[in-house]
Amino acid sequence: MVETMTEDEERTVEGAPEIPSVRFRSYGGEQDLPAFVAVIRDCREEDRTDWLPALEEITRSYQYLVNSDPYKDVLVVELAGRVIGYGRVSWAQEVDGLRRYAHFANLLPAWRGSGLRRAMLRWNEQRLREIDAELRLTPDARCTARTFEAGSSAYETDWARLLEAEGYRPARLGYAMVRSLDEPIPDLAVPAGLELRPAQPEHLRAIWEAMCEAFRDHMGYSEDDWSDERFEVYRGDNLDQHALWQVAWHDDQVAGVVHVFIDEDENDALRRRRGYTESICVRLPWRRQGLAKALIARSLRALKEAGMDHAALGVDDDNPNGAVKLYSSMGYRVTREYTTYRKPMADGS
Repeated sequence: MVETMTEDEERTVEGAPEIPSVRFRSYGGEQDLPAFVAVIRDCREEDRTDWLPALEEITRSYQYLVNSDPYKDVLVVELAGRVIGYGRVSWAQEVDGLRRYAHFANLLPAWRGSGLRRAMLRWNEQRLREIDAELRLTPDARCTARTFEAGSSAYETDWARLLEAEGYRPARLGYAMVRSLDEPIPDLAVPAGLELRPAQPEHLRAIWEAMCEAFRDHMGYSEDDWSDERFEVYRGDNLDQHALWQVAWHDDQVAGVVHVFIDEDENDALRRRRGYTESICVRLPWRRQGLAKALIARSLRALKEAGMDHAALGVDDDNPNGAVKLYSSMGYRVTREYTTYRKPMADGS
């Protein structure tokens, strides 16, 4: 067992290895966030991670967390005062009845295999059991099943092995797909009756609500993911690249969207010129008319004109509208696989 040495930050983690100068503590506020960003970046080479968040991005996300209180739900691991790992838990109620108790445990590669990460995982689970017990005091008819959940890419082998050793099993697959912009980009018109308009800040709420409706039939949909807090994160993360977005309108209604953006810091760190085509969606009345392909084609052209040489996106294998096939037809190819692992949370656990 390892305890913090500062009373107001103490975290007791049962079963943790006895390692000199290592202690566990609670979240210390925004002053911890630069260290969290450093941990993610220091794990990049080992985990072959593309996501390299800026401090501003992490700060916004922690300001508007949903179903997660960082002062209760974050575990920080320090070695002689330096943060070497951290984890956080959260939960979401899906409309199909499943309640997901999600967590992660980021730890610097040098300390993996020491038992620290296993202790972090088990602390996460214990905290989620406490949250579940609190929620069960007010029964929710929407909740028909409960599960622990954690994700891993194909290259995060240490985390995947640990999850499987702790009883987690693969439940869903997702893919990162990339397209070369040197390949020909088709010239596709949007369907008749629709108009492309430059996205403006005052359009963000309408775009957000259109996406919320369009993704409602996707596996794992949760209203928690479309809360006002999440909108504030969305609005803050999309302040300067509206000109690249592709948004189709039918009068005053958003028919389809592609978020197009470039992360210059990530490109500089990884020495590449890549842009993203994400949140691709079409509302039900305008599906099966070629709108998605037309918006994607315009997105690819926008990235090429901005000097990028590749476009990337993420997609769920269980997408109900055949998205993997659609993106493949537009020239994207799978480059990485992501697995969502789950372990049922037993009644009375």
